[in-house]
Amino acid sequence: MSEDTQRLDKWLWYARFFKSRSLATRFCQSGKLRVDGTVIRKAHHTVHVGNVLTFPKGPDIRVIKVLDPGTRRGPAAEAQDLYDDLNPPEVSARNAGELSASAASAGCRKPGAWRPTKADRRAIDRLRAWIGLSRR
Repeated sequence: MSEDTQRLDKWLWYARFFKSRSLATRFCQSGKLRVDGTVIRKAHHTVHVGNVLTFPKGPDIRVIKVLDPGTRRGPAAEAQDLYDDLNPPEVSARNAGELSASAASAGCRKPGAWRPTKADRRAIDRLRAWIGLSRR
């Protein structure tokens, strides 16, 4: 392999898109990744500087241009130098509307989301007692 190429699974692992190389290999074999518009099913496919990778990651479709093949899996700042994100993921309304980071860390949640709050549960208990229903 020359200096400006790298195995696809290894590069995805170096660029920190996957936690382990085996996860990157499995993803490459799934056929969900495209290199310059061509579906790739082999983890040993070589990636060259200038290739454009398109693949789903979570709820987003990532479009990445390879800038450097990399030599090791380093810190996140070093990994971000390996690629240029052509279509950065945006904060979707679904993610923004659920919980803010500060609310999630404080243990609070949006009223009406998921299970009833403690105050809601007490109100339900009062209602059940008023109409004569027991709590299970």
